[in-house]
Amino acid sequence: MELNLKPADKCKYDAVSLGEVMLRLDPGEGRIRTARTFRAWEGGGEYNVIRGLHKCFGMNTAVVTAFADNEVGRLMRDFIEQGGVSTELIYWKKTDGIGRVCRNGINFTERGFGIRGAVGCSDRANTAISQATPADFNFDHIFGELGVRWLHTGGIYAALSEQACETVIAACKAAKKYGTLVSYDLNYRPSMWSAIGGQAKAQEVNKEVA
Repeated sequence: MELNLKPADKCKYDAVSLGEVMLRLDPGEGRIRTARTFRAWEGGGEYNVIRGLHKCFGMNTAVVTAFADNEVGRLMRDFIEQGGVSTELIYWKKTDGIGRVCRNGINFTERGFGIRGAVGCSDRANTAISQATPADFNFDHIFGELGVRWLHTGGIYAALSEQACETVIAACKAAKKYGTLVSYDLNYRPSMWSAIGGQAKAQEVNKEVA
């Protein structure tokens, strides 16, 4: 099947992603529970795709996400810029300084060894992107004026909150309106959907996206 992509010379971006980008902390060869130092970088299911498209294939990419406007948020922006992904579409949300209003997500990732599997420990409730609504992103500007050939998003982001469900649907509708192709990674995780309606809610949102 031939994909009908918009012409590259008519679009600012080859691809953009919509999703959460978290601060990833790696204890190296040790365990999370006994670590004294961690390596830090950025990561997210949807974001990783467009970072790879830029690094591996030289495509012009951007991330549509939101951060709490604090030092950790600016660290995340710097990580993304080091990866060559544009940060101009990030929404910055005011915070109260201690994370009650909103915060930035953290993910601890422990490597597997031998028969021991990898271990992940996420701390991502009430993040800025989980609270973001369609009104926080000008999708008509992104897809209609700037121009995007491909939008990538997915079920990890959608599962964050009711607002995330609404935002992912709005983004997909806007992308379709302006002729942007959409890829959506279902990546169904029951634990993430449980707080907003479980499997039934996931089916409702995924059917609407489809």
